[in-house]
Amino acid sequence: MTFESLGISSYLLKALAHQNYTEPYPIQQQAIPAILKRKDVLGIAQTGSGKTAAYALPILMNLQKKELSKNRFVDVLVLVPTRELASQVREVFYSFSLALPERIKTLAVYGGVSINPQMMALQGVNILIATPGRLIELIECNAVKLSAIDTLVLDEADKMLDLGFQEEVNKILKLLPTKRQNLLFSATLSENVNEINQMILHEPLVIKIEEEKENIDLITQTAYLISNDKKGPFLRQLIITREMKQVLVFCSSTYKADNVCDKLRKNGITAQAIHSGKSQGARTEALKQFKGGSITVLVATDLIARGIDIKFLPFVINYELPRSPKDYVHRIGRTGRAESPGEAITFVAPEDEHHFKIIQKKMGKTVTMLNPKNI
Repeated sequence: MTFESLGISSYLLKALAHQNYTEPYPIQQQAIPAILKRKDVLGIAQTGSGKTAAYALPILMNLQKKELSKNRFVDVLVLVPTRELASQVREVFYSFSLALPERIKTLAVYGGVSINPQMMALQGVNILIATPGRLIELIECNAVKLSAIDTLVLDEADKMLDLGFQEEVNKILKLLPTKRQNLLFSATLSENVNEINQMILHEPLVIKIEEEKENIDLITQTAYLISNDKKGPFLRQLIITREMKQVLVFCSSTYKADNVCDKLRKNGITAQAIHSGKSQGARTEALKQFKGGSITVLVATDLIARGIDIKFLPFVINYELPRSPKDYVHRIGRTGRAESPGEAITFVAPEDEHHFKIIQKKMGKTVTMLNPKNI
């Protein structure tokens, strides 16, 4: 199956080719035709399954067919739980919209930063990606109008409700026009998500993409008990002494990923960071260089990790532990694929020992813990 066979326009096909999208993911195969037909959709799929493009592409095409709203009246609203996801979704829309003949303005708004620049930027926005709390603040400031919303997307609805946004989401829903297209995406179909489904979706196409089970039996796991200030030198020592040629390093924040990457480069090790702070083009190019062997180390965050699929990756290093055992298994599962052995190395700070014990218990495997010497 191709993107062309799904009904994607020639303009967007060029953008897809430019960004190295070769064939549609399963959720894209099912969601794109339905959204183009203006059906409601409930998509259950994990992060990294391609769901952002699954709704972004047909939404952009549908906008080309209608008269766009003006001033502070928004056409499409995408609600997301976090600032990082808001930026990531906006980047996907923006990168695709550049290929269109008609200008589409996209904006991401979220808390934790000054509201004034966001208020000013809302003029003429067609697609608004927002965290619920900040959106309500902007509505109360009369900076944005929701009465012209044509399409509503709730992305990662399970996380949004887990983070306590249900009251805000309900408040926003009451301000939207009754007649609209509704798209709900979630990693799980929890009770809360199903409640919102029943409330806002009308005869939806239900898509369930089963999560791939990670086979970690082929992965050799080792952990090192090491203080945070010694992780950098030890990482470089490991890479050099073991002559590692292709290493995927995981960090827990974009700041740390950039910092680790900078230190590697300063010490003569070729590296690139890949995270939500990078443009889609930059992420695609970094992954291409890593797969092609022109850089030794790719430093990634969990938000981007599910899009990384390399069949014969020899090494994964957890520079920092992830929050959940599930994310840990997913991280190390980037190696040991296609029936090839792989090695996963984890740095455990003393204050994280208890958390790592929980990860091992949930994983059902014990990992040998070593104390690095001569650092």
